[in-house]
Amino acid sequence: MKHFIIILSALFLVACKKDKETGSGSSSKDSLTIVKDSAKTNAASGKILVETFPFPKEIKECSCYFAKSKEDFVAEKYIYADDAGKTAYMKLDGKRLAMNLISSSDMEVEDQLSKEIENGDYKISVKGKKIKSEETLLFEGTLTIEKPDGTVITLPVYGECGC
Repeated sequence: MKHFIIILSALFLVACKKDKETGSGSSSKDSLTIVKDSAKTNAASGKILVETFPFPKEIKECSCYFAKSKEDFVAEKYIYADDAGKTAYMKLDGKRLAMNLISSSDMEVEDQLSKEIENGDYKISVKGKKIKSEETLLFEGTLTIEKPDGTVITLPVYGECGC
């Protein structure tokens, strides 16, 4: 009987120790980490991910560039930039895109800004009103992005156009 109690106690101690090593209170970490791809998550949920990016190196002279707010603009967190004529740049759904401008208003004549951009995946419209005119023209407005599946988002924009 004495041997039975010793063996039972030994089994109980081993079982308790093993439970502590694999239990939730353990400080060891699991080697498996699951990382969600935000671009795929947004595409599957019907949303459009608009990311900030630095000023494009491709733009050498005249340009328009916008951020979501005045604070982001000052911090150079741009969501849209174009070379004032041919190419617009954005980072959408995890991809940096260079897209052809379809139309653009003459900002010197009007106090309004209007730009249309299209590619196979997005139709983008930028509309704004001039709020200040100095060396560059300062604008506030909206940027609307549409996808062929009917997804539409509209964001406020703040930025400038000039040479």
